[in-house]
Amino acid sequence: MAIKFLKHRWQKITLIALGALAAIVLIATLCINSILAPKLSGKLKEAVLDGTDSLYHIDFSNLDLNVLKGKAVLYDIILKPNLSVYENMKKQGTAPSKLYELRVDRLIISNAHPLEIYFKKKVNIGLIALNSPQIQISKYADKDTDTAKKKDNRTLYQKIAKTFKLVHVGEILFTDINYKQNNYTGPKVATSTLREMDVKATDLLIDSASQTDTSRFLFCKDVSTEIKNYSSRSASGLYTFKVKSVKLSTQTKKLTVAGLYLTPIDVKTFFTKSKSDRYTVHLQSITLNDFDYSNYQKTQSIDVKKLVIDKGFFEVFSNYNGKLPTTDRLVTFPNWAIRHALKMPVNIDTLDLKRMAFVYSQLNKKPQKFGRLKFNNINGRLLNLTNRKDLLKQNNLATANISSYFMGKAKLNVHFVFNLTDADYSYSYKGHLAPMNMVDVNPVLMPLSTVKITSGMANSFDFNVHSTQKASKGTVSFLYKDLKVDVLRADYSKNSLISTLANAIVLKHDNPDDGSKTPRLANIVYIRPANFPFFKTVWFVLLNGIKSCAGIGPAQEKKLSLQTTDNEDKKEQEKLVKKAVKDKEEEDKKFKEKVKAKQEGKKKD
Repeated sequence: MAIKFLKHRWQKITLIALGALAAIVLIATLCINSILAPKLSGKLKEAVLDGTDSLYHIDFSNLDLNVLKGKAVLYDIILKPNLSVYENMKKQGTAPSKLYELRVDRLIISNAHPLEIYFKKKVNIGLIALNSPQIQISKYADKDTDTAKKKDNRTLYQKIAKTFKLVHVGEILFTDINYKQNNYTGPKVATSTLREMDVKATDLLIDSASQTDTSRFLFCKDVSTEIKNYSSRSASGLYTFKVKSVKLSTQTKKLTVAGLYLTPIDVKTFFTKSKSDRYTVHLQSITLNDFDYSNYQKTQSIDVKKLVIDKGFFEVFSNYNGKLPTTDRLVTFPNWAIRHALKMPVNIDTLDLKRMAFVYSQLNKKPQKFGRLKFNNINGRLLNLTNRKDLLKQNNLATANISSYFMGKAKLNVHFVFNLTDADYSYSYKGHLAPMNMVDVNPVLMPLSTVKITSGMANSFDFNVHSTQKASKGTVSFLYKDLKVDVLRADYSKNSLISTLANAIVLKHDNPDDGSKTPRLANIVYIRPANFPFFKTVWFVLLNGIKSCAGIGPAQEKKLSLQTTDNEDKKEQEKLVKKAVKDKEEEDKKFKEKVKAKQEGKKKD
């Protein structure tokens, strides 16, 4: 077919003409590419210098331009600051707080219109893609320098207007970013790194209209970032911090964190190196809704309408390494932390907790047993978590309504109120525990008190406590029936003598007592030891109320503590216990004899 086609003269002429035209287009394209490439390179370098007041300059080894495809590839790109210019800006009071450095092996630009760039001074690009860029940030101050000296307040568009009338990019993709920041503001250089970070920006527009568009972030309609598999280790080596992923969208104002883990080293090693409490945090999902990242960038202020923490675990392990720290543990109180621990203005309107678990762990060193106070399926809402002075003038109280299952068995509802401005860090809490079998408390009671509940039904547990950093006052109502216990030795074997003493003489088996309609209430006054943290203080206040309702006061506790002394004294103490039990039996015997004598006297009459 081809041979027959070429036999006709007009066909040959047509083929030659097309070939010639193709050759002309190819030659023209090559010429345009060779002419435009250096021109565009110069324009780009000029734009960077103008847009940054000569603080930054950009270099690259080659620009591969294809006019027909609208594609350009830049190789070996380096964006670096000019340190001499930076020093002059510092003297003039116009220096930024951070300097940036960028290195990229290859940058791909597609769907571009180079002729429009050259002839109309308009940059219109469909896609810019960078893979594995290396970004380094050097921080020299907390805020940009701001003095009374003259500053260049022109917008970015005004700075580049002589070079480009418009810059538009449909999509920008940065994948697998390696990020490093060196912070020089402290006594030592602090370094943080991020890997596996992706950034996607859509609809970047720099023109006369967008320069004042407050709905855009960095001139983009949306900038979304994702950080994957971040990990770090504390300077002390006691904790490892990991995050599976962090996602942020400036358009939706939504920040999502998945898989956050704060994991300490093993308990034994931790408390040989530290006298602080040991914390474990595992959070599956954290979502910040209506998080204004643009405002955060400008003012370093965190404003969140609603923060949701869904499914997680939080444990506080009380320090047991020798004597308790003598320093005041006020720093563990929520209202102290909100006021002082955060070094920036914070306002969280609503915090929702969903499907959480909390464990307070403590070691009783005498039996060498661990007790764990557990709360499962925690759900709650906290309101007005803020340290902003302007907002605290309107409302200085943070509240928390929390429901959970105590020891995984009985529902517990608690309402907290924290004063965020009071010098005494006052707070209050009240709550109600649903009925439960008291045997279910043994996993925490046995190791911490060497007491085992053998029977007992709690009908209700109610409390209302008002506290400051130094003291707590309130009432506790603990209604129960058929309470019986075993007092244990260190090896958990039953101490029969003291158990008999506890059940026969000390312990009240019912509240209210059999035949009585008026229950015993505990009026609590508890002076907090300065070295007691928040959760331990709340636990001891409620525990003292429970003991009082059960008839166990300081004197009764002293009797029960006989088991904890040295073996040499135990024989004498057992004699005392035997004598107390024997005296009680004799009293009962005499009482029965009197009753019997009266009955016999009536029969004779």
